[in-house]
Amino acid sequence: MTDFTMEKGDDGVAIISWDVPGKSMNVLSMQGLRDLDALVDDALADEAVKGIVITSGKDTFAAGMDLNVIAKMKDDAGDEPARGVFEGIMQMHGVLRKIELAGMDAKTQKGGKPVAAALPGTALGIGLEIPLACHRIFCSVNPKAKIGLPEIMVGIFPGAGGTTRMVRKMGAMAASPFLLEGKLSDPMKAKQAGIVDEVVADPLEAAKDWVLNAKDADLVKPWDAKGYKMPGGAPYHPAGFMTFVGASAMVHGKTQGVYPAAKALLSAVYEGALVPFDTALRIEARWFTNVLMNPSSGAMIRSLFINKEALEKGAVRPADVPDQRVRKVGVLGAGMMGAGIALVSAQAGIDVVLLDQKQEAADKGKAYSASYMDKGIQRKKATEESKEALLGRIHATTDYAALQDCDLIVEAVFEDPKIKAEVTQNVEKVIPEDCIFATNTSTLPITDLAKASERPEQFIGIHFFSPVEKMMLVEIIKGKETGDRAVAKALDFVRQIRKTPIVVNDARFFYANRCIIPYLNEGMRMLAEGVAPALIENAARQVGMPLGPLQLVDETSIDLGAKIARATKAAMGDAYPDAAVDEVIFWMEGEERLGRKSKAGFYSYDDKGKRQGLWSGLTEKFPPLDDQPDLTLVQHRLLFAQVLEAVRALEEGVLMDIREGDVGAILGWGFAPWSGGPFSWLDIIGAPYAAERCDQLTERFGDRFACPDLLREMADKGQSFYGRFGQQADKAA
Repeated sequence: MTDFTMEKGDDGVAIISWDVPGKSMNVLSMQGLRDLDALVDDALADEAVKGIVITSGKDTFAAGMDLNVIAKMKDDAGDEPARGVFEGIMQMHGVLRKIELAGMDAKTQKGGKPVAAALPGTALGIGLEIPLACHRIFCSVNPKAKIGLPEIMVGIFPGAGGTTRMVRKMGAMAASPFLLEGKLSDPMKAKQAGIVDEVVADPLEAAKDWVLNAKDADLVKPWDAKGYKMPGGAPYHPAGFMTFVGASAMVHGKTQGVYPAAKALLSAVYEGALVPFDTALRIEARWFTNVLMNPSSGAMIRSLFINKEALEKGAVRPADVPDQRVRKVGVLGAGMMGAGIALVSAQAGIDVVLLDQKQEAADKGKAYSASYMDKGIQRKKATEESKEALLGRIHATTDYAALQDCDLIVEAVFEDPKIKAEVTQNVEKVIPEDCIFATNTSTLPITDLAKASERPEQFIGIHFFSPVEKMMLVEIIKGKETGDRAVAKALDFVRQIRKTPIVVNDARFFYANRCIIPYLNEGMRMLAEGVAPALIENAARQVGMPLGPLQLVDETSIDLGAKIARATKAAMGDAYPDAAVDEVIFWMEGEERLGRKSKAGFYSYDDKGKRQGLWSGLTEKFPPLDDQPDLTLVQHRLLFAQVLEAVRALEEGVLMDIREGDVGAILGWGFAPWSGGPFSWLDIIGAPYAAERCDQLTERFGDRFACPDLLREMADKGQSFYGRFGQQADKAA
């Protein structure tokens, strides 16, 4: 079986169809590339063939490159992995350039055969780079189709000619959202942007008709034509100069210099714009190789593509449990969290019972979905019909009897064990015997909450992050008696609502909060020590954290932090480690600076709640030291505070799979995505250095930085986390 097949019609059109067996969407492998190359050679050499149409045997065109190919390029090259990657990329360039030139005479630019792309649906990554090499792109009228180059989102950039062709086709300024932000468009918007040429009801027939009527001039790309000038100006044109200066500033402003792909992409564009097209392709290939050889890119690809996809496909799901797809879910509590859970469930086509103590509250929770859909209608992302259909799936009520035919309950009431226990018992009186009960909690132990249930094996934790509709991670927590069917039910539900799950064992703060709280606390500790607030915040952002710790406390609310501190202190007694933080958090609470919600926190806010800058009162209360610590030390304190908790969670069996640790960290609280996650970051810096740095930090700042036994053992043995635990994860998958 082959990924590409060709059928030569009596009309002289050769149709090359891409249809990878066993895949819902086409992905390109090196064998597939060789197959495509051979078929293009065949069609160009056959005098009976007048033109070529490249299309798909599926209802989409392609999802991109099989990223495992990159690892094979490195492995096959032995001691010269960079050479292997560069040569593999240049092989792709060769095939696409062959399609683009289509056998035309090099001097006269005549005699070539027209090649059109007919896209039935989504075309991403290499799935757009191949069409960009064709002479005309026809796309189906399919508003759900996505067209674009999203490579930057997983730590690389379009390296099979997509970068060079997009810039030469559109100009650097117009191409920048599609290259530097990975912007995706529906077919009509892609045509308006100039990415595709035609949007038609039948792209295959339209493409066939075009190739039969194309003239020699239709085959010559603008950049191959004499006198070509780049739209918007080349780098040393006055307009182009301003574009590239602005682009450089924008990239550094957004990435803080820690994302190698964005800088490499800009370099490839700038340098490529100064030379002929074929040389520009070599420059693109060299910068692409440079990125692929950077450990950051490999870690991002592994976590944000390979591992994330594996978790979404059920890598940690109990294998012997049949499908647990949710038909009807009961959501208890119609506050912000419950309303969000109801929304995403209804979006997935699940019937929802949204229950609260008062009808007014239940109706308000349902109105959240109505408001969300109204915004979608304004942006032309939804219709009145889709809004009515979604709202029709949500039944807002106060009547527990409405839960009697639910197969999953998600409880999202106030974070109070007594209230949760009462709700659990009331619900279990009416729900079916086989119904799974899930509690949405961020801190309360699942095993303790399950004591209120008569079916603890059917009791599980599902921790959503707020806002539910935007946050992609869902943390599933197993209590001591939670059974496999409950785990499978939770995982299947998360898959239905199109989010990424991680499964952890029960422990204080589970995994995500366990790691993020030390980050917040370390920021506040440094503030109390006299480290300048701006240094703390900027150090965090410059190392890749989306928010500094002080800003993040403001976003989550200071009174919540104070509440967690009191509860933790009560539970841990003399073992409570964060007394130094209490001075800051309790003082802020006393000043009634409760964060963004109160328009007063570590930051100042205007009347509309827009952040204005760090509050001047911080330096009055906590005068900055005359001798400020260096940037790297501040960054290491903030990063090690998080990663050491991740290692301890793995060591204690709370975390069962390092893939979940890395993916969960990035999606859950934004841990430096460039690093691939805490375990990937430790692999980048190496266990021996990490252990040594722990000792240095412990000596200066205390036992919270003590090196975990697991990390010490790995340092002594020269091991990496993915070297030691990666194979175990692969077997589980």
